[in-house]
Amino acid sequence: MKLNPALTLQEIADIIKAKYIGDPNQSIFGINEIHKVEEGDLIFVDHPKYYDKALQSKATTIIINEEVEVPKGKTLLISDDPFRDYNKLIEKFNPFIPAKSTVSDSAQIGEGTIIQPSVFIGDNVKIGKNGVIHPNVVVYSNCTIGDDVIIHANAVIGADAFYYQKREAGYVKLLSGGSVVIGNKVEIGASTTIDRGVSGNTVIGDGTKIDNLVQIGHDTEIGKHCLIAAQVGIAGAVVVRDHVIFWGQVGVISDVEIGEGVTVLAQSGLVNSLDGGKVYFGSPAAEHREKMKELVYLKRLPELFDK
Repeated sequence: MKLNPALTLQEIADIIKAKYIGDPNQSIFGINEIHKVEEGDLIFVDHPKYYDKALQSKATTIIINEEVEVPKGKTLLISDDPFRDYNKLIEKFNPFIPAKSTVSDSAQIGEGTIIQPSVFIGDNVKIGKNGVIHPNVVVYSNCTIGDDVIIHANAVIGADAFYYQKREAGYVKLLSGGSVVIGNKVEIGASTTIDRGVSGNTVIGDGTKIDNLVQIGHDTEIGKHCLIAAQVGIAGAVVVRDHVIFWGQVGVISDVEIGEGVTVLAQSGLVNSLDGGKVYFGSPAAEHREKMKELVYLKRLPELFDK
């Protein structure tokens, strides 16, 4: 999530009432999380296990719950609760604004695009030319949709990330400040849901076709000309390269990368990154020929015990 205009370290420190270490005039251009961080961004970290990853990232400023050695060129904000203070910044700079109409006056809809009855389109949505948005589709604020896009009935674009931190009182939600960007010539099936990024964007590449009842998690990037069949579930912060095929009911764990040209057969479970140009099957998924051999061997196990 970009800040416009940029703020200084001092200004951010004043908002969250935190001590800072570093140049008070250093500019902060965006608020982000570790998977999407860019130079000039602010991120948070609240567990020693992830300190080094955060401190060595591209982030310029880190909200952290312990004073540590500051890497060159970076600044710190010392907070007793970085998660809370990160949420405070998202709430301030990207607050929830209740809708005043079914299709927002600030939405931009391209020439030739058909908006069917009972569609909801939020503030600052951009939709390209010659698309079709079918009944009961919901497009949350700030989403971007390209040209020649078809979205079928009851799809939801831009709902909040499923991202919580467990605490003594229960699960606390990390507020979502990102959005969804859908490319050109994409088709999205009925009742499919695409969550917005925590602070960056969830991206669907040009020419990708998504079936009904698919879930795509926050900050995930789907490449160009992919094919995703019904009931696929893709967690957050996944990178799917171009020309990937997921057949029905494939499940993908968060924070993995699927190489270009991969095909994953139905009902497979992906728990690791996959090399490109291969066919995979099973749970955990492996190259399909090897997995088929495993199934043959398992089938023969009773014979061994009968002897």
